[in-house]
Amino acid sequence: MSDSLLPEALVEAARKVVDANRAIGRRIAIAESCTGGLVAAAITEIPGSSDVLDAAIVSYSNEAKLGLLKVSNDLIETFGAVSIAVAWSMAQGALEVSGADVAVAITGIAGPGGGTEKKPVGTVVFARAEKGGSSADVLADRRTFGDLGRAGIRLQAALCALDLLMPPSATEPEAP
Repeated sequence: MSDSLLPEALVEAARKVVDANRAIGRRIAIAESCTGGLVAAAITEIPGSSDVLDAAIVSYSNEAKLGLLKVSNDLIETFGAVSIAVAWSMAQGALEVSGADVAVAITGIAGPGGGTEKKPVGTVVFARAEKGGSSADVLADRRTFGDLGRAGIRLQAALCALDLLMPPSATEPEAP
């Protein structure tokens, strides 16, 4: 039995992130919106996570995205808060305000309201940026999880974000 308030799959994914990043001496930062700190909560469930986690910023409102992460208001007005452009800017902002080597950002629509035809409930956008990387190195992805309910969408988004925090060599299958 786990000594955690969080789902076992989430804590196990966080454990892998902490172990893999600790092994290579990599520091991470997270910029969360729709997950509301869930990714940071999962990582901090792991003893010794301070070896890896540099910063976690919950920028739930557009104002917080602007103020804490220096996301441009023009980006939010042009593309919307749930967009690849804003997620990328959030990840870049998290890198800039932290001492991290890599940052992942999550922004989305967890519902039950707030969705549109173009961005239905369950739409979540992720971005990963690395210190010293060029814009060509930035990974961004939009996922549509469907209406899994608020908790289900947030859980799936947190699991995806954790996956993005794995070092590239740790996610590649071993050669036979």
